[in-house]
Amino acid sequence: MSSRTGRRGIHLDQSELLCTKGCGFYGNTGWQGLCSKCWREENQKEKQKQIQEDWALAERLQKEEEEAYASRHQQAQLQPTITPFSKFEERKTKEKSSKVNTVTKFFIPSSKTASKKDAPLEAQSRPSPSSSANRHSSVDNDHATREFIDFLKPLKSGREIFKQCRAFTESMAYKRDMAADELSECVQDFYQNLSDRLHTQFKGSSEHVESVMDQVEKYMMTRLYKEVFCPETTDDEKKDLAIQKRIRALHWVTIEMLCVPVDEEIAEVSDSVVKAITDVIEMDSKCVPKEKLACITRCSKHIFNAIKITKKEAASADDFLPTLIYIVLKANPPRLQSNIQYITRFSNPSRLMTGEDGYYFTNLCCAVAFIEKLDGQSLNLSSEEFELHMTGQASPQRPQATGASSGSSALSQGHQRVDPLAGLGERQEQVMEKARQLESDLIDWTDEVEQKVQSVLESFPPEAQNPAATAAASAIDSDNVENEQLPPPLQPQVFAG
Repeated sequence: MSSRTGRRGIHLDQSELLCTKGCGFYGNTGWQGLCSKCWREENQKEKQKQIQEDWALAERLQKEEEEAYASRHQQAQLQPTITPFSKFEERKTKEKSSKVNTVTKFFIPSSKTASKKDAPLEAQSRPSPSSSANRHSSVDNDHATREFIDFLKPLKSGREIFKQCRAFTESMAYKRDMAADELSECVQDFYQNLSDRLHTQFKGSSEHVESVMDQVEKYMMTRLYKEVFCPETTDDEKKDLAIQKRIRALHWVTIEMLCVPVDEEIAEVSDSVVKAITDVIEMDSKCVPKEKLACITRCSKHIFNAIKITKKEAASADDFLPTLIYIVLKANPPRLQSNIQYITRFSNPSRLMTGEDGYYFTNLCCAVAFIEKLDGQSLNLSSEEFELHMTGQASPQRPQATGASSGSSALSQGHQRVDPLAGLGERQEQVMEKARQLESDLIDWTDEVEQKVQSVLESFPPEAQNPAATAAASAIDSDNVENEQLPPPLQPQVFAG
């Protein structure tokens, strides 16, 4: 993976996700950039070469021992001896056989391993009582077994497939002390052999074969999960602690530093980010590699949705990888390295080589590799600034003396929103001041009007009125007016015509 800082972002060429041998399948950093198929081929070549070197070394050492023994035998014949000839020959034979066995025993399996390997299938299918009790008491194991049996019932060879899978999973109980790569090789060989037989049986129906292999993987890995996930023979746990510590130390990395095209202030985008974080954390709770890959795929689709809503256009690979790195930094998934190694070792190889699951898983591996090698140049920071942030002496939330103009956009947006509020307060003070002035002016005007009215009243006193005129005027409207002198009312008259 190449990181360039053209626009202070993370750019990944699509060809960098593919196998380095050019087979067209997706590669994996755990396989030195190779796909599972090329990795197995290279691994087989290395093993064959190592076996040939070991046999050559064994033959050379054995030849040297025989020559040394022959020289000692010739010297012993020249010296007088009191030991009987028969006892002397017997001692020489024992010495020769012991030396030869000493050399060759390093290149042959031990008697303990051989006895287990040569034991009949019935003996291999009987694991220790404690592991058997734990296996049968597991609800997940029982549920997976019932589902597997129900799936195989319609198939003609379903019974045979189930027997082979059960025998293989039970035989794996005796291989706990093997290295993780050897366990992975055993499982992958079983996958390959069973897939070849199914292709022959179903006459090239790839979809049917893939559905059967998915159920086989689910059944086997559910039963073997405790034995093969983060085994004691590996340093997976140490790597988990290292990456968790690394991510915690990078808590200060902001969305602007990674040039992530996501606006979390949009409610729908924020929901997609939360869902992506939840999915990548949920990966650790799954037992089957396919289910873990499904969590990664859902996480990636939420990321694409968040980018699409923010940019209002389809996301590109240059947008996706920085956002995935940001999600991993925010989530800090538990046992991240163990989950990646578990998927790499025991997943159906065809799923990692092609398809969206393989593409998203390869991007996750690239994101983890980027986090492990993250430096100041990747974030467009100097080495001194990067170290200050890593040691906690500096924080991107506090504007520095140098580079203050490149502060976070969140702070600038906050200042932009505070400025109008500050202006609004000033305008409110001006309005209140004018209101108080208006109130004072109204009080003064009222006092002035009252004074003028009072002065007018004092200047023009009311005149004295005639009592008789007043009484006559009042008598007009009184009820005591005499009406005897008034003529009688007119009476209606009838005329005959």
